[in-house]
Amino acid sequence: MAPRRALITSRDNERLKLVRKLQERSWRDKLGLFVVEGEDAVEASTAEPVDVLRAGEDVEPSLLAAVATAPHPPRVVAVYRRRDLPAWEERKATLALWRVADPGNVGTLIRTAAAFGAAVALSDGCADPTSPKALRAGSGAIWHAPLGGWDEIGGSRIALVAHGGQPLASLDLSGRVAFLLGAERAGLPTGVPRDAEATIPLSGAESLNVAAAGAIALYELGRCASA
Repeated sequence: MAPRRALITSRDNERLKLVRKLQERSWRDKLGLFVVEGEDAVEASTAEPVDVLRAGEDVEPSLLAAVATAPHPPRVVAVYRRRDLPAWEERKATLALWRVADPGNVGTLIRTAAAFGAAVALSDGCADPTSPKALRAGSGAIWHAPLGGWDEIGGSRIALVAHGGQPLASLDLSGRVAFLLGAERAGLPTGVPRDAEATIPLSGAESLNVAAAGAIALYELGRCASA
C-alpha cells in the first residue's frame, strides 16, 4: 500500500497552486488540464484524474474551499486531462454553437446534447466548456457528449433564428442535422452558411434563451424520428 500523503496545510502547496492556475483559461489551454469540483461531478467522470484533493483527507477544508469556485465549498476537487474527454464523432444531431460566450449556456447545451445523444461543435469565441461555470451547468455531461470544432459539422445545417424562418416542426429533419445557434445577443450572422432557417413559434416572448432553443430543437428532432 502506498504511504498516505501528509495533510496539506499551506496555501502555497504546489497541488493547490495548480488548481488556482486552472481557474484561468490561459492555463487550461497551456497545460491541457481542467478542474472538476464536487463529489457528484467527480463521480460522473469517465477518466482517471491527474490529481484528487479531498477535504480533511488530503487538504485542510478551508484551503480547498479557498481554491474552489463553487458557491458552496466542495468536499473534493479533481484535475483531469482534456485529451481524456470523449473524442469527436458524428451523431444524428449536433448543436453547433457560434460564439456562445456565456459558460453557463455552453454547459447547459452540452448537458442537453448528452441527454438527447447529440454532439456539440463550438466555433472560435465560445466559452471554454471546461471552465468551472460551464462544468457546473453541465452536471457531468461533458463526459458523454463529443465536442468538436466548427469545421467538423456535418449533415444539413439548420440555423435557429428568432424571426423569419420556417416553423421548426415543418422542416424535414431526416438524416444528420446540425442546429446552428448564435451568440446570446448578436445571434447568428447572415454570413454563416446554412441550408435552412427555422424559427420556434412563440407567444408572449420576443425570443428564447439559446440553451432553451437548443433543447426544443433536439426534442423536436426526436419527436419527428419517433413519429
